[in-house]
Amino acid sequence: MSEYVDHVIEVLAAFGPVSARRMFGGYGLYHDGLMFALVADDVLYLKADRQSLPFFAERDLPPFEYEKNGKRSKMSYHLAPESLFDDPQQAKEWAVRAYEAALRAKKK
Repeated sequence: MSEYVDHVIEVLAAFGPVSARRMFGGYGLYHDGLMFALVADDVLYLKADRQSLPFFAERDLPPFEYEKNGKRSKMSYHLAPESLFDDPQQAKEWAVRAYEAALRAKKK
């Protein structure tokens, strides 16, 4: 695992146990078996949905994008605010919000 992923898991400790799995050149972050975040190029992205998107939009936090076969695609993961790395309570709040979005997506 990368040092950055280890650091992210440490930052999210107040949220609860988080594990990482390699995927597509990055890592998926899981809590209770459910992916709620991803790390790509040492950048943290959190799961978002219609209910949580305003929290990301008001901070101008863009979605994760990738290119495949010359076409750009956006995923339902948005850039995490940099401030959560300095505030364990804020990190927990954002992780809970992302996990809840992942739970809602799973129910669909």
